[in-house]
Amino acid sequence: MKGQQREEQGLGPEPAAPPQPTEEEEALIEFHRSYRDLFQFFCNNTTIHGAIRLVCSQHNRMKTAFWAVLWLCAFGMMYWQFGQLFGEYFSYPVSLNINLNSDKLVFPAVTICNLNPYRYTQIKEELEELDRITEQTLYDLYKYNSSNTLGAQPRGRRDLRETWPHPLERLAVPAPPSRARPARSAASIVRDNNPQVNWKDWKIGFQLCNQNKSDCFYQTYSSGVDAVREWYRFHYINILSRLGDTSPSPGEDMLDNFIFACRFNQASCNQANYSHFHHPMYGNCYTFNGKNNSNLWMSSMPGIKNGLSLTLRTEQNDFIPLLSTVTGARVMVHGQDEPAFMDDGGFNLRPGVETSISMRKEALDRLGGNYGDCTKNGSDVPVENLYLSKYTQQVCIRSCFQENMIKECGCAYIFYPLPKNVEFCDYRKHNSWGYCYYKLQDAFSSDRLGCFTKCRKPCSVTGYKLSAGYSRWPSVTSQDWIFRMLSRQNNYTISNKRNGVAKLNIFFKELKYKTNSESPSVTMVTLLSNLGSQWSLWFGSSVLSVVEMAEFVFDLLVITFLMLLRRFRSRYWSPGRGGRGAQEVASTPASSLPSHFCPYSTSLSSPPPGPATFSALTAPPPAYATLGPCPSPSSLVRTDYSAYTLEEPCVGRSVSPIHPRRC
Repeated sequence: MKGQQREEQGLGPEPAAPPQPTEEEEALIEFHRSYRDLFQFFCNNTTIHGAIRLVCSQHNRMKTAFWAVLWLCAFGMMYWQFGQLFGEYFSYPVSLNINLNSDKLVFPAVTICNLNPYRYTQIKEELEELDRITEQTLYDLYKYNSSNTLGAQPRGRRDLRETWPHPLERLAVPAPPSRARPARSAASIVRDNNPQVNWKDWKIGFQLCNQNKSDCFYQTYSSGVDAVREWYRFHYINILSRLGDTSPSPGEDMLDNFIFACRFNQASCNQANYSHFHHPMYGNCYTFNGKNNSNLWMSSMPGIKNGLSLTLRTEQNDFIPLLSTVTGARVMVHGQDEPAFMDDGGFNLRPGVETSISMRKEALDRLGGNYGDCTKNGSDVPVENLYLSKYTQQVCIRSCFQENMIKECGCAYIFYPLPKNVEFCDYRKHNSWGYCYYKLQDAFSSDRLGCFTKCRKPCSVTGYKLSAGYSRWPSVTSQDWIFRMLSRQNNYTISNKRNGVAKLNIFFKELKYKTNSESPSVTMVTLLSNLGSQWSLWFGSSVLSVVEMAEFVFDLLVITFLMLLRRFRSRYWSPGRGGRGAQEVASTPASSLPSHFCPYSTSLSSPPPGPATFSALTAPPPAYATLGPCPSPSSLVRTDYSAYTLEEPCVGRSVSPIHPRRC
């Protein structure tokens, strides 16, 4: 009936009301209306132990507070344990695994030197001159008269200083502090005035200066023997650097002059089993079973009979007696692809003694990357490998020093490999290289060059643990026939026969070898297992419970966002729309309104209401988007006051009768 009445009045049909959602209908994504609803739903339905106690005892505030504190404490303890576990994992600890293996072993390379630096014929005259200067220096400093003067008549040091720089001098030790002087007795004062030298009051050294002589220092030694050897060695290096090749020709050096007998695994050695090189300080050296050997030796049985046995000639030929002060031989055991650093890893053999060296192989595999500072092949180390061998830490350190030597001093050190387009140091061409070298050596020892930092350890290392045994050889009862056989077969003639021979045995003590390998102490599997154990300990739940917790946090964030968005809209959108819209409509004249505004004035209808009616009908303007079409003029003519009330289709909104009505 109401609809028919509206049609008769020309108002049109009544708009249909929007459909209301029923309880059976559900949206695709729904969120709780408040934090309380979310919290109650989570505590009632989660599988985490103890959470339901927060809501089931809500009528007892003491129990609720107790369980809330207990739950938060357990939650905090669990995540504190999580922090400990993650901290341990990201510290990348390692575990050392020791494995014992038994198999045939490759026999290592063995390098042996005769400790006789070679006297080259090309520099023979200069070496003889150096010997004469050294003998005269020993006489001036120590009153030692040597009978080994070579050839020509010796000259005084004053005549030789012009041709030989950096003379060896005696330097006075600085006086002790004044507070220590009363401790000196009268006898010591008499000795100071005595012509006899007090050996504790002076040192031996030689002066070194830079290029323009603006800075000089003395390289001093408290031991006279060390000072003479180092001074002689310094001049010997300068003389040796003038040679293009420091290796003597095969005709000048024969293996038979040094090694009387060689056997491995009870079989005689041949020329293909060794290689030769010359060391400036240790003389002629031979490497057995090196990388140049076509067939590497294999050890299938342990014991002295299944190793390498050498009979050596250890007599001192006095090639350069002031450079080499020991007799015997120098031996080093190393890998086939590693250079022989006789200074670092070698040991000396004593003449007249049989030395038996038993070996035990050990291998070490380190973890690189985050677990350790090591390199696999040295390709990631910022130092060029000057040796034709695999990467080792000693190879890198020596190459690093040589690079700094070339950079700072302009020449290369003769004991290390020579790079291209570089020459060895010689004070005839580089008069200040000694000053630069000793300064650089001091910086190298204190790691100011950074070589020990740059040169990282290799990840895989193979070494040999050695143990030695000594016995007198040959014995008193057998020395006669042994020396006779050596003299017949090897032309061995020496007055003190025992000091001229030595015997060396190198063998594997056992074929078992130990492999030390590193492995991650805490892996990802271990970390997840520990995290799950802690979660189960404190909450007695599983991975799905973690998902429930994540869902709870997500819902919490969404509800917070929606509440903030609702507050933002109510604060900045709704009040602004009502207030500013009312002002705009109230201040707009009727002539300027658009055509869709109603052009009919209120004077066409019944007399306007009184002032009380105006105040009762004042309200914010309607939303323009919800207004319908303009009504006809006949609908505005009313016989009662209802013409000024809001009728359809502007349902639920009212305007002031003073201004035109917009549909």
